[in-house]
Amino acid sequence: MNRPPLRPLAPVLATILLAGCAADPTAYPSLAPRAVEKLGFEEPETVPAPLVADPALDARIAAAAAKRADAARAFDAAATRAERLARAARGAAAGSDRWLDAQTALAELDSLRAAHGEVVGVLEDMAAQRAQALLPAYPALEKAREEAKAAATAQTQRIDALTRALAPATASATA
Repeated sequence: MNRPPLRPLAPVLATILLAGCAADPTAYPSLAPRAVEKLGFEEPETVPAPLVADPALDARIAAAAAKRADAARAFDAAATRAERLARAARGAAAGSDRWLDAQTALAELDSLRAAHGEVVGVLEDMAAQRAQALLPAYPALEKAREEAKAAATAQTQRIDALTRALAPATASATA
């Protein structure tokens, strides 16, 4: 067997392998902050997207506003009637004719408030669709939403005040 002698190369190979282990034991990496660490972890400022007029959305907002105005007028007319009936029923026993008339008017108010609430829901859906599309808030839509929500809250408070003015229904009055 003719093998080349490796014995003469052994010291050279050992020197090469040991040279890889040789390092300066006093040189450590710097613990000073690196340039990238000095920047911080805050989100960078983003420039808001420019607001682009949306005629189709403006038309939908106008239609919803018109429907809301109609619902508000109907509610106000019915609320005036319900207030008159509630004043007439003040002090009347639960189950009396005046009390029943006032309760019927309150039920009508609830129905009209629901029509107004439907418009609030439509406006909320429009805003949600814009948010899902990652579009910026649309000022006309936000204004219409806030006005509709404020009107809905006022309607609820008006109904609650009329309800409190009437005698509570009792089990014996309905039996």
